[in-house]
Amino acid sequence: MTPVGERLEHAIESRTEIAQELEHAEAQPSSARKLGKTIFWLTITGISLYLVAPSLIETFGSWNELNKLSPAWLVAMAVLQALSLACVWALQRLALHRPAWPPVISSQLAGNALAKVAPGGGAMGAALQYRMLVQAGVPKPSVASGLTACNLLVFAVVLAMPVLAIPGMIRGGVSRDLLEIALVGLVVFAGLAVLGTVLIATDGPLAWVGRVIQRARNRLRRGAEPLRQLPQRLLRERDRIVGVLGPKWKRALASTIGRWVFDYATLLAALAAIGSHPRPSLVLLAFCGAQVLAQIPVTPGGLGFVEAGLTAMLTLAGVSAGNAVLATFAYRLVSYWLPLPFGLVAYGWHARRFAGGGVADGQLDADVVGKP
Repeated sequence: MTPVGERLEHAIESRTEIAQELEHAEAQPSSARKLGKTIFWLTITGISLYLVAPSLIETFGSWNELNKLSPAWLVAMAVLQALSLACVWALQRLALHRPAWPPVISSQLAGNALAKVAPGGGAMGAALQYRMLVQAGVPKPSVASGLTACNLLVFAVVLAMPVLAIPGMIRGGVSRDLLEIALVGLVVFAGLAVLGTVLIATDGPLAWVGRVIQRARNRLRRGAEPLRQLPQRLLRERDRIVGVLGPKWKRALASTIGRWVFDYATLLAALAAIGSHPRPSLVLLAFCGAQVLAQIPVTPGGLGFVEAGLTAMLTLAGVSAGNAVLATFAYRLVSYWLPLPFGLVAYGWHARRFAGGGVADGQLDADVVGKP
């Protein structure tokens, strides 16, 4: 398994690469280079999908078992995912200095959909959202810095979530109804809020985390080039986020936490709907592992890798093999597949609304234009 320090460094580099894509989104590569890049990613994606095909087939094969889930549970899961998306929209609007809601929502839905279907889609989705926001009249520097800060903050929070599971802070079985799921979500939200506030507001704890990870990684990989300056790098990335968000960082942190808590609650709801009740702390570890797998760029949105990994991790958490496959399918149905048609609709609406590329329809709110 990749050491934690190396994984964290790779994650930071991935966020930086997306930032570079945003900053150079309007630079058009040559046709030959673009074709070569497309062929390369299609080849990698095809090979990867072939390798994970058995897991995908097994997961998709459980579609005829969805009748085990009542329509009420499916609706509840869809609502939880809608709330997760609403938190993303609120976060991005804060980071972009509060433009109008419609272009933020439409560009996020379209960019997210492209990221889930295009090879190497993370950077492509970010570039599409960049272009759509600029077309709607949001200033280019605000878009590049704002979306970069959002990407860094969102991924940093999901990396911090497993800390809540280590001491077994959440005890008992998975909630049997939405009220209990809400209580579990509140515990996770409160824990992340405290942890995130400490790491953002003070240097010492974040630097200590960097030193611990750096020492552990260097001891495990004695033959590799030693990892250096990780604490300083973490502090720089933290300062970059705060520099973009300014005094709004607390609201941005709350929105980011809400994005993951509602997503996590969707998985809890899927498990509760089929009558499976492992400990939420173990489900949280499985959830966080699935989100890391989703960052694997060789398939769009981690397709195949997430299904295989989440099923395996839920089984390790005590869920029966059949229930793990069904819960994974239900969760991915509402979190991965359901948003795709909305992304296409959002792109079509945005193209019609801002066809002229003018600023009028996407004009920033007058009371915040020019504010840092």
